[in-house]
Amino acid sequence: MKPFRLFKSGSIISLALLLSLAGCMAAPSETLVTTESGEHAADTPITPEPTGDIDQDALIEAAGMESETTAETSDETTAETTRGYETFTISFIGDLTLCSDIRGGHSARSFGNVVNGDMDYCFQNCTDILSSDDLTIANLEGAVTTRRSHKDKQFAFAMPPENLQMLVNAGIEAVNLANNHTLDFFEAGYQDTKDNLDEYGIVWSDQETSATYQIGDYLIGMYGICDWDNANSAYRRIEELQGKGCDIIIATCHWGTEATYSPNSKQIYLAHQLIDRGTDIVIGGHPHRLQPIEKYNGKWIAYSISNFCFGGNLGLSDPDTVILQCEFVMDADTGNCVDYRLNAIPFSQTTTSGNDFCPKPYEWGSERYYRVLKRLGWSDEDE
Repeated sequence: MKPFRLFKSGSIISLALLLSLAGCMAAPSETLVTTESGEHAADTPITPEPTGDIDQDALIEAAGMESETTAETSDETTAETTRGYETFTISFIGDLTLCSDIRGGHSARSFGNVVNGDMDYCFQNCTDILSSDDLTIANLEGAVTTRRSHKDKQFAFAMPPENLQMLVNAGIEAVNLANNHTLDFFEAGYQDTKDNLDEYGIVWSDQETSATYQIGDYLIGMYGICDWDNANSAYRRIEELQGKGCDIIIATCHWGTEATYSPNSKQIYLAHQLIDRGTDIVIGGHPHRLQPIEKYNGKWIAYSISNFCFGGNLGLSDPDTVILQCEFVMDADTGNCVDYRLNAIPFSQTTTSGNDFCPKPYEWGSERYYRVLKRLGWSDEDE
């Protein structure tokens, strides 16, 4: 399998894909904020600019039309831009739910029964990728608690604390908690989640708490936002991280409409706002589907990278997912980021029909491999 590396910039998505043999390695209309009781209270909605809805077809069409640079040119560009600079790589994976619904755990096909306590099982096909980067960030969807009292909702997810060892073993160092399942077991379960992550040494952030991670001389900042959170909270997190002197700021966004392949106008507007205010890369999830990538003002927005290892579904209507890797090229003298290089590795969330909770890379050149690229809005012109 060969990953694709992107170098070229553009107004919607500008992509030049470089084949690499050495790198082998699947909304509400108004903004709401969660109250102390776990209910949602109306807040100021995020109002898109008065230009009408974004033309989703045009976004996707543009995504596949601007990949013109040849592999030979990309090689030359790499040599030029890395001369005298330092680089580091951060990987992004989609939603992780390391359990099944609390009421369905007795099924033979449930997460607990399939995995059967094997802390290396779920990520066995990607640990080499995630352990060889400098940082991996995922969206952890659900509480990490042993509590049984939960909200009355369709799905309630409670991961056993020991399952966090799966993340440690796989090289997943950080998670976002700003999503619609972290409060499934109320505030007490959420506090358990944060305490358990701290115990396992996993960095976490959410809409109210930013986090930092040191990579060599560079400080990486991260924060989360859920679709119905007050956007002002995200703006405050950006300011906090800027005040701490972060060299790179990352947003993990849980947003959009489930089972859709295109971002809605609210996602697009908010993503642009986050970039304009100082975020370096925006990674989205929640729709359970892949959505196109956009390059906006020289920075990447991945509107949805789908689920990655999702115990909440015993079957999958769409198994496609991806590992995104961003190589940040830093000027060693100024500490500024001078280039963002994105690499995509198409994956399936399962190795079998149904869902065995063991993501596996698609074979390079296969129909499914190219299906992932198409859904991301990428092209294969450089083969």
